[in-house]
Amino acid sequence: MTQLQDTKTVNVNGVDIAYRFDGPQDGRVLLVANSLMANGSMWDWNVPALADRYRVLRYDKRGHGQSGVVPGPYSIAQLADDAIGLLDALKIENVHFMGLSIGGMIGQQLGARYPERILSLSLCNTASEMPPRSLWEDRFQTARSQGLTGLVDGTISRWFTAPFVERAPQDIEKVRQMILATNVEGYIGCGSAVRDMAQSTMLLKIKAPTLVLSGRHDPACTVDQGIVLNRLIDGSQMVIIEDAAHLSNIEQPTRFNQAVREFIDSVDNHL
Repeated sequence: MTQLQDTKTVNVNGVDIAYRFDGPQDGRVLLVANSLMANGSMWDWNVPALADRYRVLRYDKRGHGQSGVVPGPYSIAQLADDAIGLLDALKIENVHFMGLSIGGMIGQQLGARYPERILSLSLCNTASEMPPRSLWEDRFQTARSQGLTGLVDGTISRWFTAPFVERAPQDIEKVRQMILATNVEGYIGCGSAVRDMAQSTMLLKIKAPTLVLSGRHDPACTVDQGIVLNRLIDGSQMVIIEDAAHLSNIEQPTRFNQAVREFIDSVDNHL
């Protein structure tokens, strides 16, 4: 998968953060945050369904895509501060937010710590705790010795159901190239943030309207982990996407886009 075109960078908290806009200049901003081992192009399946109304702001978190790499480990709090720093640099007061996997973990921090900046939260295929530590240490060791090549097949099998892998080879190849393009140190830095995360109690602070979206067959951030978010975030809604694993936005884009769009519209129409 190619890097995003029309990308600009801005220095935030000592690191260059790459970003791009799609959609009308006067539209309300929808900030979207990527999964681990991904760049902003993971939303290519979704942006067209959102950018007619919203000004979609994609960015690459530190260590990923076209953003800079600084020595890790990173923390989810630090990654959330980067997102706010980006909004400050672009003079954006508040946003709708959509994040998937680590992107959703960043969203939990934003909702709890920066409530005045967040109009709504769409927390997709994500969790508030990610044990066990040993799993991450094994992956980091593989990344150090073999690069992302050593992780790509296992990642694909977690991210998508087997039937999708079979029927959508072009989509899978795009994702494979995106994973392989990820910087090893950036992956380990952000992976460490996931490894060390413990955010369940923080969910009680979230007051923004929230959608929790899970894939029925997601082994990485399970439906049960989504239910924890749904129970602890006051007034949140939950949607389960059938026939989808971790990257439900790519495996079932029509259903994903409809669920997210209906939710964000329902909030935006009352602002």
